[in-house]
Amino acid sequence: MLSLASACGSSSSVPPTGGGAGFIASDPNVALSTQPPAFTLQILHASDLEASIAAVQDAPRFSAVVNALRPQFPNTVVLSSGDNYIPSPFYNASTDPSLRSRYDRTPGKADIEIINAIGFEASAFGNHEFDQGTRQIRDLIRPDTGRGYAGARFPYLSANLSFSGTGELASSDFAADGQEASSIRGKIAKTAVITVGGQRIGLVGATTTRLAAISSPGPEVRVEGRVDDTDQVSAALIQGFVDQLTAQGINKIILLAHLQQLQNEVALASQLRNVDIIIAGGSHRVIAKPTDRLRTDLPDTRTGDYPILRSSASGQPVAVVNTGSNYRYVGRLVVSFDANGVIARIDPVSGAYATDDQGVAAVRGTPNPDVVRVANEIGNIIRTKDGRTFGSTTQFLNGLRAEVRTEETNLGNLTADANLAYARTVDPSTVISLKNGGGIRAPIGATTGGGGGEPVQRIPPVANPEAGKQSGQISQLDIETALAFNNGLSLLTVTAEELKQIVEHGVAQTQPGATPGRFPQIGGFAFSFDPSRPPGSRVLSLRVDTPTGRDVVVRNGQVQGDPRRTFRLVTLDFLANGGDDYPFPRLSNPNRVNLAPSSGITFDTPGSEQDALARYLRQIGVFTQADTPPAQDTRIQNLSARPDTVLQGL
Repeated sequence: MLSLASACGSSSSVPPTGGGAGFIASDPNVALSTQPPAFTLQILHASDLEASIAAVQDAPRFSAVVNALRPQFPNTVVLSSGDNYIPSPFYNASTDPSLRSRYDRTPGKADIEIINAIGFEASAFGNHEFDQGTRQIRDLIRPDTGRGYAGARFPYLSANLSFSGTGELASSDFAADGQEASSIRGKIAKTAVITVGGQRIGLVGATTTRLAAISSPGPEVRVEGRVDDTDQVSAALIQGFVDQLTAQGINKIILLAHLQQLQNEVALASQLRNVDIIIAGGSHRVIAKPTDRLRTDLPDTRTGDYPILRSSASGQPVAVVNTGSNYRYVGRLVVSFDANGVIARIDPVSGAYATDDQGVAAVRGTPNPDVVRVANEIGNIIRTKDGRTFGSTTQFLNGLRAEVRTEETNLGNLTADANLAYARTVDPSTVISLKNGGGIRAPIGATTGGGGGEPVQRIPPVANPEAGKQSGQISQLDIETALAFNNGLSLLTVTAEELKQIVEHGVAQTQPGATPGRFPQIGGFAFSFDPSRPPGSRVLSLRVDTPTGRDVVVRNGQVQGDPRRTFRLVTLDFLANGGDDYPFPRLSNPNRVNLAPSSGITFDTPGSEQDALARYLRQIGVFTQADTPPAQDTRIQNLSARPDTVLQGL
């Protein structure tokens, strides 16, 4: 039977919590090895770091606790079980122009720099890593030496994810399995090894099998080892990769598992052989010793023993650990192995270490200066730009890559309408707006849930009390993140025939699994298209909503009326110049007017798309249009998903 004494620096007079419904206790019948300890390893770990606004303070304090604990044992590794970032104001702040020289408008790079500075050596893939697709993963893990961005200084691991190699990630982003983690930094693999104190520690990653249902991995990613409709992964699949490591003579194996519900990792522990430690992820559950002091600034509750002990399929002890989320705790497991790699002792200093001021003082920690620097940079941006608001929304504004490039979205509608409204202040005859979905770089809102079986929800922008931002308000930071390129706007004249050609171009690359950046988002008109037809003949209906009525431009795939009649259109300079191969430079009589200067465009520059959206939000006050699936889209009607009603009644 395991007994742990109070952990120095983590105990207090706070009464122990937990033990009620859902509490996962250590099995008192698990037998540790009776052989003498031969090697002691300290594992400092975390899951679901998911930096929110609170991380401006919590991330530096987390680094302080790690800095205090790391040198106390010579053989130490620092590991994550995934969800290292999540779309949020903190994540979005990396796109700020003040950081462009380092981050090049890529959200999440500050998160990775903090994780690098803390010293994480390997991580599993969680679900939130895929919230904005594999391109985002690519841009975060790859170094950009010209800008001084190091990329991920650790490998991402998952034994049950396979990548087609035909999407955003290239073969150079992957590494062979079983290599030293320090030699494959910024790479993706299924397994890795960390050598410490002359001992090789095997690492295997695992990711929830419900990834496609709760995130946006895209068609490039294939999830393997699904057991049923839960988040569990096949033990047989994981065992195969464990066996590959043990065949190399490695007798100490750690599984980094992001299976969403702690009971999944606990159940898996009893099904595997030769796995000694499982670091769980996704549940956000705080497991701790009864004497560990929990943070009181949020109602944390102890929901499991630290560690949770189970017997493996071969009768050896397995320790399952987890430590909550959001940089709020450092998990510390100090474990001694016998000569055969079997757990012989759990040091009583093991447990959950709170990262509030009291926790930092208890261990006499000093924060990492690089973490402090990055957190301060992000904090200043959040306070300044998240506090400058322009209207509000009751809805999540969908700018997710996989959707804004394949269907009508409410954010696509909103920003197209904003461009149209601004253009009409310059030329009242402007009637239609078209932009490319690829110019929308992120949603406005947040993703929540997904931990411990909670449903994942898309919600409006979250409140930021420090910046004075209320829930639902749309800030400068939100707008800059969503429209990161901040293109200027241009007015053009198009004929009815040219308008059909332009829209045909916009949907020409639409096919299952593709996310073409040219896919249009529109205002002032509606059209239907059939993606099963050959490119160039997909648009079947198109109408323009003019001040004097609805003008039928295309019916049954044919231009109606005078093909030379004209419409004034607003689009992005990028497209007007031929970006995404749009045919605007070949228009018969474009009569082009640029609404913003060609250089030096900032957020408040009149005629820029960021400025247009900010003005429009102030004008409408509250945006209430919910995002809809393709079957309910009305402006862009994909006839593989819904019937054609564009010309209904006309």
